[in-house]
Amino acid sequence: MPSTVEQLSPTRVKITVEVPFADLKPSMDKAYREIAKSVNIPGFRNGKVPPMVIDQRFGRGAIIQEALNEALPQFYGKAVQENDLTPLAQPDVEVTRLEDGDLIEFTAEVDVRPEFDLPAFDTLHVSVDALESTDAQVDEQVDLLRHRFGSRTPVERPVADGDVITIDLAASKGGEEIEDAKAEGMDYTVGSGQMLDGLDDAVTGLSTGESATFVSTLVGGPLKGDEVDVTVTVTKVQEEELPEPDDEFAQLASEFDTIEEMRADLGTRVTQMARLEQASKARDAVLEDLISKLDLEVPEGVLAGELEARREGIQNQLAQAGLTLEQYLIDTEDEQDEATFWADVEKRSGDALKAQIILDKVADENQIAVDQNDLTQHIIRKAQQEGTSPNQIAEHMQEHPHHIQEYMIEIRRGKALALIVEAATVTDSNGEPINLAGLRPDGTLDSGTDESEGPDESVVADEPATEGTDNAEEQTGDQVKA
Repeated sequence: MPSTVEQLSPTRVKITVEVPFADLKPSMDKAYREIAKSVNIPGFRNGKVPPMVIDQRFGRGAIIQEALNEALPQFYGKAVQENDLTPLAQPDVEVTRLEDGDLIEFTAEVDVRPEFDLPAFDTLHVSVDALESTDAQVDEQVDLLRHRFGSRTPVERPVADGDVITIDLAASKGGEEIEDAKAEGMDYTVGSGQMLDGLDDAVTGLSTGESATFVSTLVGGPLKGDEVDVTVTVTKVQEEELPEPDDEFAQLASEFDTIEEMRADLGTRVTQMARLEQASKARDAVLEDLISKLDLEVPEGVLAGELEARREGIQNQLAQAGLTLEQYLIDTEDEQDEATFWADVEKRSGDALKAQIILDKVADENQIAVDQNDLTQHIIRKAQQEGTSPNQIAEHMQEHPHHIQEYMIEIRRGKALALIVEAATVTDSNGEPINLAGLRPDGTLDSGTDESEGPDESVVADEPATEGTDNAEEQTGDQVKA
């Protein structure tokens, strides 16, 4: 089955394939058998209608077409393999010559992985933030626990710092009430500074049922950034009593006997999470550095399809949230217009596709395989991330078999990225090298690994390998991700 390849562009080829008509015989025989089973012709038993009679009744051209529909994907796949091509999309196939009993010729235009050389991975150098002291974070965790186990007592006195109050809010501008800026029955801790500027001063000294008006700047909605008049009404005042952070509290809030033990455990957990975050940043930074070193062209058709899917996903999720993109961008901290937003989505989509192309090539060149144990571990981690059981993930895979292939690709790319990161040089913001070895998926270190050492490739490979360059939609928050 001779075939030739014409390079139409760095990312698209035209394959011309010649197939002896005899190679179509198995598919022709199958087509005849299927039609013989489905037709009822007087004088012939069901399934025993001769091919000649079928040709007379339906025309031989219809039989050939049916056979081609089945056989062409096989012929195409063989030509792709023989020419060592890596398709990135479905081909556009056209039968250009058909001589019954002699020869079939068809062409297939398809986007393919471009040819490129990978740099030496030990030339990659990136830096990530150093691990910070855990003391402040531990203090914050202890305070959260104290609030959780604290008590609230309604009081008949003016509001004071630290009180938990229930309030109603209403805003107006130019004497006209703003409907989107109304709220009722909100709990607020005085002094936390977690709501509107000026709120703490306005409510301090008020008693239940009293109101005050102050000027503040809206932090969200269509009038974000505008100064408005805000009226706050206190409907309840509660005094919060927090337990002292002592041994008795540790026994109440944890399995530990002393506050020192509880704080040490919290510190360990904070450190583990910080290690995992550092590992994720290292993975993303290394992959971005590798992409920047390659002049890699992404097939226009593949990128266009990816962008269309992302646009549709973002717009659908915005619609579900009852927002337009314009409204969302007003609410975000990033001052982007719609053109800039979509341009950023396009760039990040291109980077994500480049990452996939690169990681697949690394996996191919290093003959990276995925076995059943890899899939099992992936399912377990995915279940932990989603707060479900591995059995539920496995059942979902049985109902949707295509997800198995998606997971296998995801795991293989993760392994490829791990190989790259292992060879790269990663330092922290203090200039200290981070040894990417020994970090388990839960953030603990393998025995024998120094505490100063960072995460290994098993953690780097834990997440989908292209996610680090594929977070354009994160700009639209948790509600808008494609």
